[in-house]
Amino acid sequence: MESRYLLLVRFALFNLVAASLLVATYLQGWIDHMISGHLVELPLVIVLVFGFGLAVCTFRVWQNSRELNDVEDGRPAPRSQAGRYLANVTNGGGESRALHASVLRLKLSNRIAIVRQVANTLVFLGLIGTVIGFVIALAGVDPQAVSDVQRVAGMVSKLIQGMAVALNTTLVGAVLYVWLIVDHRMLATGTVHLLTATIELADGDGTA
Repeated sequence: MESRYLLLVRFALFNLVAASLLVATYLQGWIDHMISGHLVELPLVIVLVFGFGLAVCTFRVWQNSRELNDVEDGRPAPRSQAGRYLANVTNGGGESRALHASVLRLKLSNRIAIVRQVANTLVFLGLIGTVIGFVIALAGVDPQAVSDVQRVAGMVSKLIQGMAVALNTTLVGAVLYVWLIVDHRMLATGTVHLLTATIELADGDGTA
């Protein structure tokens, strides 16, 4: 029982620690300027995309953990990927087993690929926010108004706003990317364990 949901426990512990660090950062007031800053909608979009990716990853981790438990017990659900693989390789030859093993590998990899895609999207959204921030900053610069003190103050304010947008979105995108990519790595490791355990179960049942 101690190792039945080991993948799920590791996943939960990591995300609990990450969430605790996020809360501590908020309590220290280090992200207040992001919440009250200019164009806060951009970091919010990144957070929402991250939330979607984390939800999908959580579901896949639970799915893999449950299927891995069933395989280790020697009783995979008939409708699961492991159950279908075992049904397909029963009384099959070597070429058939190799083909079905490749298909199983592709199916298991495909169902977790979306998490990696969402993580990559976080980086791209951060870069888009960076570009938008620089556009805002440069749009407020007027070289002909450098000698006007009052207009220079406005340009500096606009420049600071643009740089804040650029840095905030880049930081949010990068941090959440690292968070989600670590989750994806744990999920990928669990997927490999599920694949190998399923093939070993088939071999042990005499279907090899």
